[in-house]
Amino acid sequence: MVAEGDQAPDFTLPDQDGNEVTLSELRRQPVVLYFYPKADTPGCTTQACGIRDHRTDYERAGAKVVGVSPDPVAAISKFADKYTLDFELLADENHEVAELYGVWGEKKMYGKTYLGVQRTTFVIDPDGKVAKVFPKVSPKTHDGVVLEALGQLV
Repeated sequence: MVAEGDQAPDFTLPDQDGNEVTLSELRRQPVVLYFYPKADTPGCTTQACGIRDHRTDYERAGAKVVGVSPDPVAAISKFADKYTLDFELLADENHEVAELYGVWGEKKMYGKTYLGVQRTTFVIDPDGKVAKVFPKVSPKTHDGVVLEALGQLV
């Protein structure tokens, strides 16, 4: 997994509108890069709606929030529209970026083992270095811990 102090690996992925987004083009501001397992599932919806509801807090911190999931563009577009998510969601359909960040791995649920995204958030400073990593972050407490970390960047 990408660690605190590492340079955030660059990538380009399509957003919910099909527009390409490149991480390095977001520099000069903190970036909250969060990986979530699947659009429109209970935990992912709680996390995304929390970010939406804390929009002014993220803006006050000067941060850009970007969510990444292995869903196709159509699924994240529908998710964004359904919950009025006013931040960028990126489609990592082949999970290449999740693998690059070390968040694609074995998961277990209901006695089944499968591969998927480990819910993880990276706070990236304006110079592109990873300032904080939150592995297995809880959707319910996500905004509090991330906003606290953003406050420590200043």
